[in-house]
Amino acid sequence: MMVFDGHSDILTDVAIKRLNGEKNVFRNHHLERLKKGEVNGSIFVVWVDPPYTDENPAWRMLEILGALSEEIKDMKDYAEIAHNYEDMKRIQDQGKFAIILGIEGMSGLRGNTSLITMLYEFGIRHGMLTWNEENEFATGSNGNPERGITQLGIKALHKMEELGMIIDVSHGNEKTFWDICNHTRKPFIASHSNVYNLCQSKRNLKDDQIKAIAERNGVIGMNSWPDFIDKKNPTVERLADHIDYIVNLVGIDYVGFGFDFCDFLSGDTTNSFQESETTMAKGIEDASKIPQLIKILSDRGYGQEQIEKITHKNFERVIKEILK
Repeated sequence: MMVFDGHSDILTDVAIKRLNGEKNVFRNHHLERLKKGEVNGSIFVVWVDPPYTDENPAWRMLEILGALSEEIKDMKDYAEIAHNYEDMKRIQDQGKFAIILGIEGMSGLRGNTSLITMLYEFGIRHGMLTWNEENEFATGSNGNPERGITQLGIKALHKMEELGMIIDVSHGNEKTFWDICNHTRKPFIASHSNVYNLCQSKRNLKDDQIKAIAERNGVIGMNSWPDFIDKKNPTVERLADHIDYIVNLVGIDYVGFGFDFCDFLSGDTTNSFQESETTMAKGIEDASKIPQLIKILSDRGYGQEQIEKITHKNFERVIKEILK
């Protein structure tokens, strides 16, 4: 079974370890777990991690991009950057890991929309206007609920669609979500968000938001972070409930995986946004445990074709349409 993970913060770990003198970080710390989880493609994001979110995010963004530039040379025999759908399939057909580069929040751009073109030329093909914070473009989930995207944000969205980048609404607050919906034409995604009616987190999606993504032919990636699965008992079975909910609400074509695994991040990074006592949901602690979730779906009656849509084909549909 092939698996595409719509959201990964592995580049943050790459930057941390390379800045400490390590090389071959992806191979030495991540590849084995991903292979056990049957993951052969993912969106790897440039994410300005705390405390850099408030302390010179532009410099941290450059540090991560610099580390990535060096890491790409180390991993060329087993992984490549995909710039479009055809690239992704070619890389996977060669038995390599296909990486689509994204950016999780644009605070590092300091409101300069021309830098979006620079990121595109570097290879970035996916983007969120904001992480949890408010910035020059939009408002994250921790921001003012009355504030959404700005005029610069609208300009950024238009540039992203013109260039051919996947627009992602995860981390935006509810007003930002609807502003993005109203100012875009193409499918958009929520790469790592679950169902609000099953877990009342401001990072999760309400029914009308789920329907809006489906109506635009987008996809929602299921998130393994415990705070978004269940406040009291975050488990892999409960994560499967979120999949069931979306399938029953809008159909099988609009749900995928966006696990947001944080098992490799230190407490210094996760403490700033962690709500529960654990950083791992039981049964889906890291990428190697993905087959357990797939087995649960099979046991619940999902057929092979349905499971393939969830594991990779729904995300591939969006990638094929936008990354031409």
